[in-house]
Amino acid sequence: MYDPTRLAALVAVAEAGSITQAAVRLGYTPPALSQQLAKLECEAGAALLVRHHRGTRLTAAGEVLATRARRVLDEMDQARHELARLSGLSGGRLRVGTFTTVGIHLLPPVLSAFRRAHPDVDLTVAEYEPPQGVLAVAAGDVDLALTHTYEPNEPAAVPAGAVLEPLLVEELVLVTSPGHALAGGSGRLPVEELAGQPLISSAPAHPPRKGVEGALARAGATPAVVCETPGYALVCALVSSGLGVAVVPEMVAAMSITPLGVRQLEPAAFRRTISVAHRGDESSPAAVSLRALLRGAFGRATG
Repeated sequence: MYDPTRLAALVAVAEAGSITQAAVRLGYTPPALSQQLAKLECEAGAALLVRHHRGTRLTAAGEVLATRARRVLDEMDQARHELARLSGLSGGRLRVGTFTTVGIHLLPPVLSAFRRAHPDVDLTVAEYEPPQGVLAVAAGDVDLALTHTYEPNEPAAVPAGAVLEPLLVEELVLVTSPGHALAGGSGRLPVEELAGQPLISSAPAHPPRKGVEGALARAGATPAVVCETPGYALVCALVSSGLGVAVVPEMVAAMSITPLGVRQLEPAAFRRTISVAHRGDESSPAAVSLRALLRGAFGRATG
């Protein structure tokens, strides 16, 4: 493996045209730089330099190695820059997209931890109902966005320029008013037992929920109230008042501000996956740092 210091010496000589001028640029004495170049020639197993009365030029082997050396040194500079930003992240901004449930219940402590670690980064948060957050990442409107998908459903294509990283998978559960007959049993409730039940339907035309709504309809659940916006707080309030039952994510049921009865369903194929959309290798150091915090926080939430 070539020593990066010696590769930098070779590039400096190629650009300066002489060992003396390259030594001045690098802060070496000419003999010290010549010694580094001699060691590099031993590593390469070929003559890299030809000295003449006007200075020094590279041999064909030297030109090949110098070209590669520039790429290596550029990559190392980029790595140093990114590591420095990750450790300090002084300045800059981070634009985060989120949907309501996670934005209220899971994101705030993560952003607080990020702010403590990187107080100089400007944070902005915007609300995007899935799948709009993924589109915002692909368009460059935000640096990353929290989004969700549901099962059963047809998987949606991820737009070019965005990558989805799953963070948390949770079941969908039945919620009822307190004391409802369906909430009192033990074990999982077969979804077929929802036949004839008045259903608070959560945005049946909303893309992430289409598959779930279709499965509930095939099971015989009868829409009683349709919430045109996918706001789970409203759904839970209507359920709590006795207007019907609903199928919502576990997190929603656990954190509802209105009293509910909760029952798991059979089969356990009704699920929601929460993911973070980002730009992959093009993500900023701030976005990479926040993604690491999200993985830790959502892992604890799953536990």
